[in-house]
Amino acid sequence: MKPADLPAVKAISDAVHGAYTEAEAVYAERLALYPDGCRIFDQDGAVLGYLIAHPWRSDAPPALDTLLGAIPATADIHYLHDLALLPAARGSGAGASGSAAAIAQAQAAGYKRVMLMAVGGADSFWERQGFARVPGQIASYGTEACLMERWL
Repeated sequence: MKPADLPAVKAISDAVHGAYTEAEAVYAERLALYPDGCRIFDQDGAVLGYLIAHPWRSDAPPALDTLLGAIPATADIHYLHDLALLPAARGSGAGASGSAAAIAQAQAAGYKRVMLMAVGGADSFWERQGFARVPGQIASYGTEACLMERWL
């Protein structure tokens, strides 16, 4: 992902996430703080999806639509902040390959766990990727979302 991709990332977020979309500034900050965790999925020059992941603390997953300020020195997990795909990319394996890339990145960095918030019924997709529901809630996501983790 590059800064020039951010308008497309925001448009995909709006289209895919609805009420769970975030300000473009959130994506820009994640890219600035941890560019290695920000990827796009493109086909013939068109951005069809994105993945954003970064180190974080398991005791305080980030709230929705919130700037981080910095990656904490006390990070103990790899946090998969967002994976969104337009319908044209679904079924292509992009979601599974993005998940695998985030997991490989976490392992390479020495993390033992990846966490995420599943929204919009995506928990079944994440379960197929080896994630399991865990107790906990982030109020900004509402009661429909669920916290999930995968031990590595």
